[in-house]
Amino acid sequence: MHHRRHERPLGGDRLRIEATAEQGAHLHITTAAATIALRGATPEHATYDVQLTVAEQASLHWLPQPLISTARSNLRQSCTIDLAPTARLVLREEQVLGRAGEPPGRLSTRLTVRHDGRPLLDQQTRYGPDAPGWNGPAVLAGHRAAGQILIVDPAFGSRPPAVRLLGDDPAQGQAVLTPLAGPALLVTALAPDSLRLRRLLDAAYPTA
Repeated sequence: MHHRRHERPLGGDRLRIEATAEQGAHLHITTAAATIALRGATPEHATYDVQLTVAEQASLHWLPQPLISTARSNLRQSCTIDLAPTARLVLREEQVLGRAGEPPGRLSTRLTVRHDGRPLLDQQTRYGPDAPGWNGPAVLAGHRAAGQILIVDPAFGSRPPAVRLLGDDPAQGQAVLTPLAGPALLVTALAPDSLRLRRLLDAAYPTA
């Protein structure tokens, strides 16, 4: 099953998506275009919450187009995923900090993944004004696009992937593939722009 969505959250908006891949189902969800966080009539932050559930022997591909944080926007995004022991997941997330020639808005994202009821991954990032060090060498290091791919597959339990580093020139972006403590792997990438970010992610683990 395939499904497409298109969102433009404004300040003060409350958006929520829930999707379930029932037992034995194969669900592929993407978006028709980038999600663009925009400044609204109110300075209040917008929220964009995603709740995904994948049952036994089911698979979910969650592959939205990039999230773009525009100047003076304020978005808090969360994605919570519950996976059965035999569930499979392919998740891709990409954030672009500001459109061409502009600074980003305020962006907070959190990804929480549980596998068989136990924590598999729980991470939170903050970018833009009021986020200390977000553009420093320990976070974006001057880049404007960040992304990751999370693959959960029972097969990794017996055959965990090896660590890999992709990208010879840090100025042009780099990606690292690492196994997680569970049947999963995580690809994390930074790049100057969304095009080079996607190339790095696809080189590390093609999802198309």
